[in-house]
Amino acid sequence: MSRRYVTLDVFTKKPFTGNPLAVVLDSQGLDTDEMQTIAKEFNLSETVFVAPPTDPRHRADIRIFTPGRELPFAGHPTVGTAVLLALLDRKGEKGAVAFGLKEQVGVVPCAVEVESAVMGMARFRLPRLPTTWGDGKETSDCAWALGLDPKEIGFDRHVPSRHSGGVAYDLLPVASLDALARSKPQGEAFDKAFSDSDHPAAYVYARVPGATGLRFRARMFGPGMGIAEDPATGSAVAAFAGTLMQCEPLGDGEHDIVIEQGVEMGRPSEIALQMVIEKGALVSAEIGGHAIMVSRGELLG
Repeated sequence: MSRRYVTLDVFTKKPFTGNPLAVVLDSQGLDTDEMQTIAKEFNLSETVFVAPPTDPRHRADIRIFTPGRELPFAGHPTVGTAVLLALLDRKGEKGAVAFGLKEQVGVVPCAVEVESAVMGMARFRLPRLPTTWGDGKETSDCAWALGLDPKEIGFDRHVPSRHSGGVAYDLLPVASLDALARSKPQGEAFDKAFSDSDHPAAYVYARVPGATGLRFRARMFGPGMGIAEDPATGSAVAAFAGTLMQCEPLGDGEHDIVIEQGVEMGRPSEIALQMVIEKGALVSAEIGGHAIMVSRGELLG
C-alpha cells in the first residue's frame, strides 16, 4: 500500500531553514513498530502519522515519533501538521480555519491562517500547562555536562530548572550568546548529569541582548530522544513557559515572548510564545509559528 507524505519546514517562512518535519497522511493499518521504523527512515527530529479522527468533532488523530521514541506531544509537529491540513482543506486558498488535533497528551486546539498555496501560520493552545518535575541540577553539573565554566551557568534570576508541558526537559540558562554557541553535550558527563530522566534532554538558553521585549535564543540537545540537536522545539518552549514563571518577573496580563533556535545549526527558527497570567498564576499559553511545504511523495513499502 502506498502512503502519501509531505515534508515541511516549521517555525520559518523560508524553505530549507527552520525545523524539517515529515507528515505521513495515510497511516491507517500501521502499528507502533512500523511507525517507529518509518520515522527512523526519515531520520528527522519528528515524523507525524495522521489518521481519521476517532471523534468527528476533531480534524484528525496524530501520533508523533522521533527516530528513537514516540512523544505524547510536540510543538513543531503540531504547527506543521495543522498548517498542512489547513492547506489541504482550503486547497491553498487564503483564509483562516480552526480545529482540534488529538495527540496522546489530549486534544490540541489549533488556529491556522493560510497565507499561500504552500505556507501558513498556526497557533495552538497548550493542552497542559507546564509543571515542575524536579529540582534543577547543580550549576557545576550543568557546566560539566555542557563543557562550560560554572560561572557561565545562570543569569539574572534564571537558574537551572526542570519543567514539562507534556515532555520533560532540563532547562539550563547560560550567561551569553557566546556561551550558548559553545555549549555541547559532553558524552558521559551529559548522560550522568541527567541520568534520572528517562530521555535526557537539555534546553539551553540565553537572553538576546538589546532586544525589544522578551527575546531569547535556545538550543535543544536530546540524545535521550535520538536527537543530537533540534532546530526548533515547541514542546521545550511549553516547558520554558514554566521556567519564565519561576525565573522572570512577569506580572498579570498578556506576555509575548520570542524564542530563536537553530541559529548555530544554520537552520534559524522563530517561535512565538504567548502567556496569560492572572493573579500571579499562568492560566493559558499559546505557541505559534509559520510552516512551509518543501516536498511531497509516497511511501511504497
